[in-house]
Amino acid sequence: MTWGNPPKFKSTPSDNKKGKVITPEMLAARGSEDGEQAALFCWAAGNVGKYPQLKWLFAIPNGGSRHIAEATKMVATGLRGGVPDIFLPYPMQKRDYQGFAEKFSYGYHGCFIELKIEKRRYQKNGGCSQEQLEWIIKLRENYYIEVCYGWQNAKNTLIAYLEGRL
Repeated sequence: MTWGNPPKFKSTPSDNKKGKVITPEMLAARGSEDGEQAALFCWAAGNVGKYPQLKWLFAIPNGGSRHIAEATKMVATGLRGGVPDIFLPYPMQKRDYQGFAEKFSYGYHGCFIELKIEKRRYQKNGGCSQEQLEWIIKLRENYYIEVCYGWQNAKNTLIAYLEGRL
């Protein structure tokens, strides 16, 4: 997959037809948080031309099931439970007007997203663990952070952030 050009695949190796474009909706149809996250990154790859800052969007691999040796290694090298799933290291500039002079300041240092599937919205704490809530509270001191339910909610959050509507 290259940014600005969503991934393509062929339905079968022997199929000589043109490759089928993978859409975010297809990826989200899995019904899992991984599928929702893949859908968001597929959308981001296809929209980096409109929002160039999306080039810097990345995932933080804190969840998932791993072999105990791999999990131990990841914790030893800095993995921390509760850290949000996605980060956009792009500061959000906002304008402050003081008298006749225009002063610029940064409202946020970047945007974090904790991505959940829709059915988790109505669980205790919106489906967030105690560790996730602690990270959210701490990160809100300097970053915009949102718990998003589904890739489209996350997409809309990123667009609003990049367009300065938050």
